[in-house]
Amino acid sequence: MTVLPLPRLSVARSRVVVPSLDWVMLGAAGLIVAIGTLLVWSATATNDVLTGGDSTAYLHRHLVNVAIGLVLMLVVFSIDHRWVRIVTPLVYAGSIVGLLLVLVMGSTINGSRSWLLIGGMSVQPAEFAKLAVVIMMAMVVAERVENSRTRRVGLADVGIMGAIAGVPAVLIIAQPDLGTMLVLAATVFAVLAVSGVPRRWLVALVGGAVALAALVVATGLLKPYQVDRFLAFTDPGLDPRGAGYNVTQAGIAIGNGGLFGQGLFEGSQTRSRFVPEQQTDFVFTVAGEELGLVGAGVLIALFALLLWRALMVAQRADDMFGRVAAAGIASWFAFQAFQNIGMCLGIMPVTGVPLPLVSYGGSSMFVSLMAIGLLQNIAVRGRGTAWGVRAR
Repeated sequence: MTVLPLPRLSVARSRVVVPSLDWVMLGAAGLIVAIGTLLVWSATATNDVLTGGDSTAYLHRHLVNVAIGLVLMLVVFSIDHRWVRIVTPLVYAGSIVGLLLVLVMGSTINGSRSWLLIGGMSVQPAEFAKLAVVIMMAMVVAERVENSRTRRVGLADVGIMGAIAGVPAVLIIAQPDLGTMLVLAATVFAVLAVSGVPRRWLVALVGGAVALAALVVATGLLKPYQVDRFLAFTDPGLDPRGAGYNVTQAGIAIGNGGLFGQGLFEGSQTRSRFVPEQQTDFVFTVAGEELGLVGAGVLIALFALLLWRALMVAQRADDMFGRVAAAGIASWFAFQAFQNIGMCLGIMPVTGVPLPLVSYGGSSMFVSLMAIGLLQNIAVRGRGTAWGVRAR
């Protein structure tokens, strides 16, 4: 009796592919958020007017904002990159609707109508508009260039991107929110530069922006308090108890820190509440006073590391959308951090922009972590890996 050999069964083996995340970027962002949480807590712990006697009130709220932001970050990261491009017009349209609603039914704080009160929570649509403009311009560039024979950005493309940025810019100016407008302008310029716009056009755009700024000042479109802030920037001594007060007290707080700081929760200026809006716009003064030059320098170094990794993501992106979006986010974070830290140091005018991933505020934290999620999404795609199961 002959026994025939049984055929060998081939069992396909599969393994789960783990995304090649940019752990350096995530680590830098996580440390920035952790330091920011401590700074917000320190800035509000002794301020009974804000907390109502509960020293951890703002800490709990900030942690809730961080938790919601992390969920949004995971959602943006897990979305397939093709869906990101598909939903981009909806995100942009939603930001425009939000900016319109602010002008109709928004709340005015510190002279600017920039917030919507929704279910007891204040939402600032201008923060979301930054990310919306970046990804919308990236999508337009990608669609136009990928479907073009020349693969170059033309005058029509620049016009379209200008219109995309111009609509929210006009609505933001109408609030008015000069700080967000400056951040948006710098971000748009960087996106145009990365998109391949000829240098002569970029020079012309800079010249046009300078001329427009001069026209705004000459025609008196700026609010009196905005003019006072610029004058205080040039000479804080002109109005030390008014427009120059914030700049003066911020300088004193940072100067008190010395090399190693006075210790967390021990800053004299912070505990005495001499610096206004210290948990939001001037949160960097807490780092300067309580952590000193070394601690504040570490925070700046973490931002530099985060921005470097974002630029690396842009360089390694395998498509135009990812390249432009990542570079736009890096430029947005870079200029906004420079503007915020600069006004605390007295090298930039006070414009009231938060420090990304640090300042207290839901809208800023949400959109900043969403941007980190998008950077990770682009990073994973650029390295040829994705969520899923690969057979071999």
